[in-house]
Amino acid sequence: HAEGPPAPPAPAAERPAATTATAQDSGASGSLVPEEYEDVAVSQMRSVIAQRLLMSKQTIPHYYLTMDCEVDALMSLRSKINASPTAEKAGKVSLNDFVVKACALACQEVPECNAEWRDDAIRLHKNVHVGVAMDLGSLGHTQGGLVVPVVKNVQLKGVASISSVVKDYAARAKPADGVDGKMRLTPEEMDGGTFTVSNLGMMGVKQFAAIVNPPQSCILAVGGVRSEVKKDGPDGFREAKVMSVTLSCDHRVVDGAVGAKWLQKFKNLLENPLQMLLQ
Repeated sequence: HAEGPPAPPAPAAERPAATTATAQDSGASGSLVPEEYEDVAVSQMRSVIAQRLLMSKQTIPHYYLTMDCEVDALMSLRSKINASPTAEKAGKVSLNDFVVKACALACQEVPECNAEWRDDAIRLHKNVHVGVAMDLGSLGHTQGGLVVPVVKNVQLKGVASISSVVKDYAARAKPADGVDGKMRLTPEEMDGGTFTVSNLGMMGVKQFAAIVNPPQSCILAVGGVRSEVKKDGPDGFREAKVMSVTLSCDHRVVDGAVGAKWLQKFKNLLENPLQMLLQ
C-alpha cells in the first residue's frame, strides 16, 4: 500500500452506480457455480488519484531507504506533555505530530529532500510545507480515496501548533453536512507541499513504501510502533519501542547517500525529541 499524490475535493455525489453480472462455471463436483462480480463506476476523485499515481511512477525514478527508530524517549515525552494542564486546554499531541516536525527540521538540514526537479534546475525550497496524507474512508467517506492537506511553514511551528492544524484538517475532511464525498477543505489547503508524510502505523502496518507526490522529491512512509529486544551491554538485554520509516526519493534530485543523511537526521530527532521542542 502506498499513499502519495493528493486529490482535489470531490463534489457531493452518491456512490457511483455499479453494474453486476453473473456467469456460470462448473465446480469440482460438476455442479454449476455462479460467477459473480460488480463493476463500480470510477469517481472523479479516484480518477484523479489514478492519474497522479501513474504519472509519478512512470516519470519519477523512485528508490527507497528504510531505517528503524527507537521511540521510547519520544513516547515518554509525549505522555508527559499530554498529562500536563496545558494539554487539557490545547489538546493532546500525537506521535505523528512529532514526525511532521522532525521531517521539517531534517529537511532544513538536508535541503535536497525539500526540493523539486524542474528539468533545467533543481529548486531548493527554503520553507518546509508538509503534506499529511489522510484516508477518507477512515474519516467517514464510503467512496474512500485520500487527500493530502498541507501544514505550511512547519519549521516555524511548535508541535502543539502542528497538532492543532492537523486536527482541524481532519475534522474538515469528514463528510460535510453528512454528504459523502463533500469536504470543507479548500484546494489551496492541499496545494504547495514540499514534502509528504504517510502514516499507516495506526492500522498495524509495520513498514511500507509510499509513492512520491509530484513535484516533490520525497515522501516518508511511517509504520507502527512495536516492541523489540535489544542487546544492552555485554550480557544484558532491554526492551525497546521501535518504529520503521521508509523514505521514497526521486533519484534525479536526491542521491542515495543524501537520502540516508536525511534519515540519520530524522532518526536523531526522534530518538532525542527534546531537540524538537527547542527549535
